[in-house]
Amino acid sequence: MASESRHIAVHVDRPVDEVYAYASDPSHLPEWAPGLCTSITPVDDHWVAESGMGKIVVRYAPPNSYGVIDHDVTLESGETFHNPVRVLPHDDGGEVVFTLRRQAGMSDADFDRDSQAVLADLRTLRNRVEASAT
Repeated sequence: MASESRHIAVHVDRPVDEVYAYASDPSHLPEWAPGLCTSITPVDDHWVAESGMGKIVVRYAPPNSYGVIDHDVTLESGETFHNPVRVLPHDDGGEVVFTLRRQAGMSDADFDRDSQAVLADLRTLRNRVEASAT
């Protein structure tokens, strides 16, 4: 049985290429997703980050012209979570869409809490990108 997904999105009032450039750079992750990590360092073909879950490994999709910034997060336990993320053209700006997947055994309250955390991170992303234009 397929797990439930939620598509969480924010509009960013900047050209889609600027939104993609910022969001697809893993070095910016601690700036806009502090709930995921507080620091991140490149190591070979991946990134190692400090998080509330311990050290995590983050692998991003290669740069592309389609706005895909999917990334896999691997916990110290070896469990890996695939996070689909897209930056889409929308009006004069970009829309960042994060697909949150409900994990097995996750309560409604926990899924709602994760959804709100993702939305907060995406709002921070939007604020950072829009502020960088001034």
